Amino acid sequence: MKSLVRLSDYSKEDILEIFKITDELLKGKYTNFLERKTVVIFFPNSSIRTRVTFEKGIYNLGGQSIMFPPETLNKKEEIKDVIGYLNNWADTIIVRHNDINLIDKINEYSAVPVINAMTNVNHPCEIISDLYSLSKIRKNFLKDNYLFCGRKGNIGLAWKEASDVLDLSFSQCCPKGYEIQGVAFSEDINTAVKNQDIICTDSLPEDILSDFKDFQITKAVMDKANTGAVLNPCPPFFRGEEVSEDVINSQYFAGYEFKKHLKEVQQAIIIFNLIN
Repeated sequence: MKSLVRLSDYSKEDILEIFKITDELLKGKYTNFLERKTVVIFFPNSSIRTRVTFEKGIYNLGGQSIMFPPETLNKKEEIKDVIGYLNNWADTIIVRHNDINLIDKINEYSAVPVINAMTNVNHPCEIISDLYSLSKIRKNFLKDNYLFCGRKGNIGLAWKEASDVLDLSFSQCCPKGYEIQGVAFSEDINTAVKNQDIICTDSLPEDILSDFKDFQITKAVMDKANTGAVLNPCPPFFRGEEVSEDVINSQYFAGYEFKKHLKEVQQAIIIFNLIN
């Protein structure tokens, strides 16, 4: 059995196998794969997309999900004792928690696969889902040039993890002080976007919006990218902040269908971890 805490827990071949399982799920395979299995989930109430798709995905595979708020893990009882008991009943553990070190500890003591559903420093399931969608709309998504326009945060860092595993051409555009270590970056959005195929963004905290006022992705900016370039803003995105209204209404926006198979990709991750 495998766990997914960081994308580096997988190889390139692992990720491509997850894509294959996703394709098979869409053809009706793995019906009732989770029958008589229980998935314990720690999720905040504010989660919408990731929570709905994980819970629905488990249900569609015939499994039972038991939900707790992540604060349940922040208590005096040692995590190895919490997990020691869960090992008796859980078949998979899914955790969305700010602290990746806590998820590392859960994984250390868990006898079943652990899946990181988001931390402050990465969001592996989201990025695998995006890559799956890109594999369906790009001729060769592994050879595309990827630009992340935004601050050093969980989405940018997760794209960095993906670029390391898949050997992607990956760069960043941001003001100085927000760069990701080990990633080539530019402070000029109009220069950075040239020769790029996939432009990714993340929402920005209110207190740093002014620092990014010259880094908004607009249609005019996207016009400077390669022909057929795709804008992939991580939701929730905010028109007038990291992206403009006109670019969301343009042909560049990957669209809501881009996230359509998040459920199946997350199902595939659960299946892959249980069978490997």
